[in-house]
Amino acid sequence: MSITILPIPLDSDFSPANIPFGVFRDGETTSGCSRIGDYIIDLHVCQEYGIFEDLRLPKNIFFNRPLNDFMSLGKEVTKEVRQTIMSTFILDGQLAINDIWPIEMFRKAGSVQMVLPITIGDYTDFYSSKEHATNVGIMFRDPKNALLPNWLHIPVGYHGRSSSIVVSGTEVHRPNGQTIQGNDTSPTYGPSRQVDFELEMAFVIGKNSGLGQPIGINEAESYIFGLMLFNDWSARDIQKWEYVPLGPFLAKNFASTLSPWIITMESLEPFKVEAQPREKPILPYLESSQNCNYDIHLEVAIETEGNSETVVTRSNFKYLYWSMIQQLAHHTVNGCNVRVGDLLASGTISGPHEGSYGSMLEIAWKGTKPVPMKDGTTRIFIQDGDTVKLKGWAGNGSSRVGFGECEGKLIPALNT
Repeated sequence: MSITILPIPLDSDFSPANIPFGVFRDGETTSGCSRIGDYIIDLHVCQEYGIFEDLRLPKNIFFNRPLNDFMSLGKEVTKEVRQTIMSTFILDGQLAINDIWPIEMFRKAGSVQMVLPITIGDYTDFYSSKEHATNVGIMFRDPKNALLPNWLHIPVGYHGRSSSIVVSGTEVHRPNGQTIQGNDTSPTYGPSRQVDFELEMAFVIGKNSGLGQPIGINEAESYIFGLMLFNDWSARDIQKWEYVPLGPFLAKNFASTLSPWIITMESLEPFKVEAQPREKPILPYLESSQNCNYDIHLEVAIETEGNSETVVTRSNFKYLYWSMIQQLAHHTVNGCNVRVGDLLASGTISGPHEGSYGSMLEIAWKGTKPVPMKDGTTRIFIQDGDTVKLKGWAGNGSSRVGFGECEGKLIPALNT
């Protein structure tokens, strides 16, 4: 028996401190997996080979199914699986492969197709960045009263469309819809002219709650399995015409792009930071000594058709005014239940200065400040052929915990 050591690049999103969970497809087979450095670890093969034998996992828990059943086992079990992966495959901070293990236990990243790791039941999108809400209020309402009266009191959210959430790498058609052009008083129909990205993060529910039973803020974190990168594509001109009185509809439900890896709350624990200070008192059900944010660096780049890539913003998850546990506590305070696999997104994450805004609407400031690209062109919104790439990571070196890729290419609208 011998062991092969495979070094993990220092800038890898998948250091020994990470150990994320995902699902890959190879031909007609899908399997739950994790990743260390440049290698994907097939968790079904691990289970078949006895690596999780002491944990007594249900048979085929990772085989040809999403991760919902795995998450349903509870954090006591999923934490043990993560720890077993770390103790089995990490030696002196590097990936260690024993020659008695079957070769199919390991796949080179890029050799298989990553798919959506969960079956998403319900999806809720919040509006939790004060800077983003303020910027939008300045552009479309009274700058002196940019925030609506309720914004500092509740995490504002709306129910989105889970069926159009797609995994990173999926192409997105420019949406058609009704828009108002110039000074027209009647709408026209056609492709949106103002397709935008929204830099967001989403968290995955890992435990069911009962109908009529609110989730208290001090227990909310126990319901959150992990985080993912999320691009909530938006059609600003369609949104402008439709959103009064009931909010976004066709402007949002045509597509949202989700990264393929779920990053566990355990791996993000070292990166907790204090939550943003309250500007107004909040009701007791939203108050907690456990309330916190996470220091997660975020970045968005636009790659034009000539393969020229331009970073257009750098932000941070810690800028959110309303935290995940506040979002979940508010979501359920009326008795709304959540189910394993439900997805809750943060809303656009904007920082306090121009270089940290989370959407082209803000970066180009409603089209008045075109953004130069490296290929010599400019952008005020996303053009056909552009690929939007989101990145996110916390820490560095051997403690780096990254989120992998979250990218989608905008292609022309379908004729209807």
